[in-house]
Amino acid sequence: MASFDIVSEINMQEVDNAVNQAKKELQNRYDLRGGNCEIIWEKELITLKANDEMKINAVRDILQSKLHKRGVEISSVKFEKPEPIGGMMLKQTGKLIQGIDKEKAKEIVKSIKDSKLKVQPQIMDEQIRVTSKSIDELQETISYCRGQKFGLPLQFTNMRS
Repeated sequence: MASFDIVSEINMQEVDNAVNQAKKELQNRYDLRGGNCEIIWEKELITLKANDEMKINAVRDILQSKLHKRGVEISSVKFEKPEPIGGMMLKQTGKLIQGIDKEKAKEIVKSIKDSKLKVQPQIMDEQIRVTSKSIDELQETISYCRGQKFGLPLQFTNMRS
């Protein structure tokens, strides 16, 4: 039996690099000078601070472009709406999403089963293991999953034959 795993992981070192690059760009951007713009990263949360809506959007765009350049999927960071924090400042938090939660895993498994491919998907913790007798079927399953929009970045690892 051949198998592979569907996972949703983020390379934290690349996130760290992207945040540091974005911080450097914030210091050098002329339109953001004197705007008290900052990016704070704490394990699962990225917090953006700025003194108006336009600047906080610019900070988010800078961060997202750096994440994209470093190979981190932009959809792996879920940003909330900006909220006032006093002193004419706004704060926006973004949560890093790792792992596939139970509801999303059930949706992915159902989608794979509905595709009529000859594979057996099963949920294992925060990942999905897909097994089949044919490697070709597994490769078709990977391309099928890449074509679907599940709302989170998926990686395909641990291919065994």
